[in-house]
Amino acid sequence: MHALFDSTIHFLLNFISQIGYIGIFIGMFLESTLIPIPSELIMIPAGIAAQQGSINIYLLVLVGVLGNVLGAIFSYYLAAAIGRPILLRIGKYFLVKPKTIIKIEKFFKNHGPISVFIGRLLPGFRHFISLPAGIARMDIKAFYFYTTLGSTIWAIVLVGLGYFIGGNQEVIKDNLHEIVLGCAAICVGIVAVYIFFKRRKLHN
Repeated sequence: MHALFDSTIHFLLNFISQIGYIGIFIGMFLESTLIPIPSELIMIPAGIAAQQGSINIYLLVLVGVLGNVLGAIFSYYLAAAIGRPILLRIGKYFLVKPKTIIKIEKFFKNHGPISVFIGRLLPGFRHFISLPAGIARMDIKAFYFYTTLGSTIWAIVLVGLGYFIGGNQEVIKDNLHEIVLGCAAICVGIVAVYIFFKRRKLHN
C-alpha cells in the first residue's frame, strides 16, 4: 500500500509540474462538477510541488479556488436549467443516485446556505452540492459567497497538508484518512451548532 502511495504521489508531482496552473484549474473545475475527481489527488501533490519550489503557493490556492467556484457555478446553472425531473433521470450516469439527490435537496431546503458552505468541505458531497442550490434557485450572490468561502478553506487545508507535511510523506500516508475524517467531524460540529441555535430561535 505504501509503495502504491509513493508511486502515485511521484506520478502526480510529475504530472502537475507538466500541466501547471491550467491543469490544476481544469482539474478543480471538473472536481466541482459531477465528474468525481478527488481534489485531494490534485491539491495535496500541488502543495508538495509548491514546497519544492515548482509552483507558487499563493497562485496555486487562487487557481484551485477559481476552478472550484466556476465549476460550482456551472453546475448551479445546469441544475437550474434542466430541472429536477431530468436530473433524477440522468444523475445515475454520473454516480449520483436519485435518493441521494432527494436527501440533499430536503436538507438544503430546510437549512439554506449553510448546506452549500458545509457541502464544499465534505468529500463525497462537494461534487454535487451545487445541484440542489440550482434546483432551488438559491440567491446567486449568497451561493457565490458560501461556495467561495468553503472552497477557499478546503483548498488551503489541502495545499497546507502538501506544503507543510510534504517533506514527510509518511505522515500523509499514515494519517490522510484520519485528517479527512477530522475535517468531516468539524463540519458535523458546525452543522450541529447551527441546527441547535436555529431550533432554539424557532422555539423562542
